[in-house]
Amino acid sequence: MTTQGMPSMDPRPSGLTIGTYDTYREAQRAVDYLSDEKFPVEHTTIVGNNLRQVEKITGRLTWGRALTAGLASGAWFGLFVGLLLGLFTTGHWFAALLTGVVLGAFFGLVFGGLSYSQSAGRRDFTSRTAVVATTYDVLCDFKFAEEARNHLAKLALKGEVNPRVPEQPIQQPVQQQMQRPTD
Repeated sequence: MTTQGMPSMDPRPSGLTIGTYDTYREAQRAVDYLSDEKFPVEHTTIVGNNLRQVEKITGRLTWGRALTAGLASGAWFGLFVGLLLGLFTTGHWFAALLTGVVLGAFFGLVFGGLSYSQSAGRRDFTSRTAVVATTYDVLCDFKFAEEARNHLAKLALKGEVNPRVPEQPIQQPVQQQMQRPTD
């Protein structure tokens, strides 16, 4: 326990892999199903594997788009400031709100234009960036792993999620391999 009374979180995942899924939504659904089955989900962890940054280009950045984006973001900030000022004025709260929006839009327009002119054509596109994983493993503490796998097998049979099949075959214990008759 930490001094604040909160347990510390060790960032390194531990436990056995009880399921591997192609999407975070499927891994989340698996843990949600375990929770629905009254399984102690505090013993599970979702781990994203093979993380990569993906930047999706959404369009060309022009003077018009740069100025419009600056104007819009400035207006939103001005609305927020205007609302705060309006709370502390007596009488003309709408004037404070309108002044905030107008001044915010003006300064947003100016700063949007300045930032675009400073780029000098080096980044003439807009984009969205996300960090994604190739697969998601659901891990479970060793003493609960078998029970969790049994629950997740029922979920897979329902067809709600499609866990990945392990790429390597599961090794059988040495005793079973020795007991097999030889040809």
